[in-house]
Amino acid sequence: MSMNKERINSTSRNSSPTILIVDDEPDIIELLELTLARMGMEVFSATTLSEAKALLQSHQFQLCFTDMRLPDGEGLELVNYISDHCSDLPVAIITAYGTTENAVAALKAGAYDYLPKPVALKQLRDLVKSALSLPPLQTEAPSQAQPGQRLLLGESLPMRQLRATIDKLSRSQASVYISGESGSGKELAARMIHEKSARYKQAFIAVNCGAIPENLMESEFFGYKKGAFTGAEKDHDGFFLSANGGTLFLDEVADLPLGMQVKLLRVIQEKRVRRIGETQEKNVDVRIISATHKKLNQCVESGLFRQDLYYRLNVIELNMPALREMREDIPLIAKNILTRLCRETSRSICELKKDALTMLINYDYPGNVRELENILERTLALCPDIPIGKEELQLPAHEPLQDSDPPADTIQDQGLPLQDFLDNLEKDSIVKALNLNRYNRTKAAKTLGITVRSLRYRMERLGLNEQT
Repeated sequence: MSMNKERINSTSRNSSPTILIVDDEPDIIELLELTLARMGMEVFSATTLSEAKALLQSHQFQLCFTDMRLPDGEGLELVNYISDHCSDLPVAIITAYGTTENAVAALKAGAYDYLPKPVALKQLRDLVKSALSLPPLQTEAPSQAQPGQRLLLGESLPMRQLRATIDKLSRSQASVYISGESGSGKELAARMIHEKSARYKQAFIAVNCGAIPENLMESEFFGYKKGAFTGAEKDHDGFFLSANGGTLFLDEVADLPLGMQVKLLRVIQEKRVRRIGETQEKNVDVRIISATHKKLNQCVESGLFRQDLYYRLNVIELNMPALREMREDIPLIAKNILTRLCRETSRSICELKKDALTMLINYDYPGNVRELENILERTLALCPDIPIGKEELQLPAHEPLQDSDPPADTIQDQGLPLQDFLDNLEKDSIVKALNLNRYNRTKAAKTLGITVRSLRYRMERLGLNEQT
């Protein structure tokens, strides 16, 4: 503690970052002090929780390292204390008890990252540089999106909690799994986590895992060398190398085939990737954020998703609330969407009348914010430059497309054969799903809980292809 006393009593101030080390092992403290001093850092040290809390109350630090086990408590206690009293201070766990459970517990408590003992100096230096580049916390919620900018707007309790969680996750290196219904803004949340993190100057690469053919997945994810196979006319880095230093967002991650899941798990564990056609692996530093509208834990139980990969991706889960759970935010969200759409189409800004707003607030939005945007875009395309009332508002029609079709109970009363009766019910369900999803067969198949191939077969059998 002699070094501390000299620095505490010193009245000189400089711009060097100040770092706090909390550990009861003198050798670890000495190693970290020497390494950080060579990086131009001012270093304070404490051997107990009480000493650390006293220093935190009397000094401002830019980074804190703490051991997992201390003489008078656990390092997680200090992580929680810093989260409550110094929310903008990144804290990293250094521990010899570097099990996955301890690391996950630290990250969930709000730790920025963790380092196992013995400490690798390069990893230490990289962590320090990354943590010190964190942007400042933004405490005020935006009331309006700027042109070209998309934000999670709203003042409802679910939205305030969501933004607070995103702020917390942005100051961590933990892998995040974003769950929620389709259209609820999962990619937008992932982008906000990236933009508020220490990686904000680096690339954000978004990948739709369900849109890549299985035979192209390895080359798209890991890259290839020129001449590695027919058609490889030039070097290609792939998603991981393109996102190096930044964030890789894996949307619809549940759609990855099991063979690709094994390869993905190895890259995440080893932090190394080898392009097709090369013999040497390359180091990659990528934060993984994944998302899917499916229940990923149910995919694990059914054997469609590897459990070990699930735990790697789902270190911290972020759940996106449905739009119907925050109806009080719909007027603000609708106004911002409408303003953006009007600017994009170079037309005067339209306003929503009270009766139109009431209809929007009372609608249930199975497609969430994406559906709200779709409704307003369709409304603008069909209405003149006037305030939008309930007459102009283009809400989805819930009636069957063929109004002449008799209801199901009438069909049954007519004494139709069982197969004809079932065919009519099936046809009615398919038509409703197609209508709800604007004749997008992929989305309609998801709504019905069947594959696209099965939907095509059923439509052909029922004679619906001629009608659509």
